[in-house]
Order: sequence, then structure tokens, then C-alpha cells
Amino acid sequence: QVQVVESGGGLVQAGGSLTLSCTVSGLTVDEYRMGWFRQAPGKEREGVSCISWGSGSTYYTDSVKGRFTISRDNRKNILYLQMNSLQSEDTAMYYCAAIRRPGYSCYDVSSVAYWGQGTQVTVSS
Repeated sequence: QVQVVESGGGLVQAGGSLTLSCTVSGLTVDEYRMGWFRQAPGKEREGVSCISWGSGSTYYTDSVKGRFTISRDNRKNILYLQMNSLQSEDTAMYYCAAIRRPGYSCYDVSSVAYWGQGTQVTVSS
């Protein structure tokens, strides 16, 4: 049984930092790219960042480049998203996702094979 479980969300002031974690089990992570999506109230779910598990290649949407860092622990099958310089626009539910490969976009919800349940990030201004 595939399980994708996020943790680490919370309330933070603008300019602050948070680290999200995602524990993955029941699938061979090398067969996927792992990533983070987010959905703000009233908006569509959007891809934020992803990582190729084997090579470690990373990808970021423009709005988070230079502020967010995605990483993974190969041994423990844990995905991380370090978020710095948080802004009110980053307020959203954040979802961990296993993204099909090859040939699928990191930023397209239709590319996702498995979703986590989400963790809320709220940035107060």
C-alpha cells in the first residue's frame, strides 16, 4: 500500500522559515520524481518544486526560486522542502506527490500518481 505523508506545516510570520517533510512508503521512489504542489483558497493546485530521486536534479517554479530548497534522504525515503523568506502569497495547503516519469511535467497535476493528504502553511503579514 502506497503511503505519502506530509508534516511540518504551521503558522509563520512573513520573512520566516518552515521545513516540510514527506515520508514515502510502498513504492519504488526511483521510478518517480517526487515533488511539492500547493493550493491556495480559490486557486488551482500548482506545482512548486520536484526532484529526481536518483540524480538529485531539482526544479522550481519561478515564484519560489532562491527561497525554497527541495531535498531528499535516500536512505529514509523522506522528501523535504525548506522554505525561507516566506511571503503571504505562499499561504496554501502543500501536498507531497509522486510524479510519473519519464516525460511528465513536475508542475502538472495530471502527472501525479500519488498524493499526500496535505499540510497547511499559513504566512501572516
